[in-house]
Amino acid sequence: MSKKKAHLNKTLVEKILDKANISYKSLSFETHQDGDVQQLNVDHNGIPEHQIYKTLVLTGNKTGPVVGVVPLDTHIDYKKLSKISGNKKVGMVPLKELIQTTGYEHGANTPIGIHETHNYPIYISHLAENQPEIIVSAGKIGRSVQIDPKIMARFLKASFADITE
Repeated sequence: MSKKKAHLNKTLVEKILDKANISYKSLSFETHQDGDVQQLNVDHNGIPEHQIYKTLVLTGNKTGPVVGVVPLDTHIDYKKLSKISGNKKVGMVPLKELIQTTGYEHGANTPIGIHETHNYPIYISHLAENQPEIIVSAGKIGRSVQIDPKIMARFLKASFADITE
């Protein structure tokens, strides 16, 4: 009997990175249902939360949608993001408008996929700039990619900025 390896189909994000010849490592995380949304399990396969980044989508009063990418163990600072993005204030996109705004459900937002379909400004926490690799969503709940943040920022035309509390 031959043992078949579990084969995961590539996500759109992985296909985008392949097409751009950008190196990454695919990762899978266990998830659980938390109310109306799917969440990653707390242990994160033993990977420190500071290496895993969440993609938050906000709306600026002048620019419209703005994307912030910050470590799981931090919070986005609305005032800092407002200032750096040229807005007087920003606020989270309501959950019911998230798919319409980004094309992704809560927990699957990815700066790579959002960049591919929308021209929203993307700001990555300056904390990522000196890390050799960070982990961001691959556009599907429970799926992520580990990638060099400087290469990702260059590809996304994103800026590193102090956007955390």
